[in-house]
Amino acid sequence: MANALQQLIRERLDRKGWSYGDVARRGGIPRSTVHHLATTDRVVRMPQATTLEGLAKGLEIPLEAVRRAAAEACGIHVYDTSPAAGPEGTADAGAADPEVALLIASVQKLSADDRRHVSALVESLLDRAPREK
Repeated sequence: MANALQQLIRERLDRKGWSYGDVARRGGIPRSTVHHLATTDRVVRMPQATTLEGLAKGLEIPLEAVRRAAAEACGIHVYDTSPAAGPEGTADAGAADPEVALLIASVQKLSADDRRHVSALVESLLDRAPREK
């Protein structure tokens, strides 16, 4: 099973049709680094900050999403200090999902008008989803 960082990288590459080289060029990091992080099952230590920054830039996703995925891949538990966090800073089960982390980290970068549109979309999707009984 792929670790969180592998999942994040692979999903982004698949979604955008990018190669390791594409990400490396955009992020200013070696292609071998992108390949290593995307294919290594067990990340032994947290990648350097500059590597994470380059990966985030190359993948065009927020740095916090990459940091969280890298920490999880290293076996580091990241406590969520947001108001939505549960007891003792533990986030709900969805927070481990890379797509959820990306959405959460990205929302603050949107304009107020765009956030209203996203909020309306989410509400409409939730209204259409079958309700649990």
